[in-house]
Amino acid sequence: MSAVQNWADRIAQELTALASAIPASEADRLAEALHAAPAVFVAGAGRSGLMGRAFAMRLMHLGVKAHVVGETSTPGMQAGDMLVLGSGSGETASLVAMTGKAKQLGGTVALVTTQPKSTLASQADLVIELAASQKTDDAPERLSVQPMGSLFEQGLLLCYDAVILRLMELRELDGKTMYGSHANLE
Repeated sequence: MSAVQNWADRIAQELTALASAIPASEADRLAEALHAAPAVFVAGAGRSGLMGRAFAMRLMHLGVKAHVVGETSTPGMQAGDMLVLGSGSGETASLVAMTGKAKQLGGTVALVTTQPKSTLASQADLVIELAASQKTDDAPERLSVQPMGSLFEQGLLLCYDAVILRLMELRELDGKTMYGSHANLE
């Protein structure tokens, strides 16, 4: 086995452990809340934000009015809309301010994080804890062979994709149906 294959196997083992620890009831609640929300706004900083962008695209393919916070075409949030945040630390200052504004506007806030006792978690309506290390984590039970927050970001996308599959069930959609919303100007 090559060194790269060995590392890939270790990463896959970490992701399997993380996936089995996703809190099912909270993930189901997120899917149901997304299904009911008039519009969904997605945000995250850095690499977590990139995972959020992928999630917003998948939501759009499902027919959800999904927007990435900060894009020029993103409309204003309305009461009843939902903000979904990905933040390993749960302390990102820009996301904390955004959460306060979303709550002030009458929105609901969901957070996927490694820190269920963080500032963001205390303000969110729904929190999903991923059992992953964050950039500065040294808890032995959460240590990863991967650098910094890589396991969290991978787990974030995995969690988001699992929620998408549940939403597909709720909306009785399949991949063929979703493909009708795929970009076609390339």
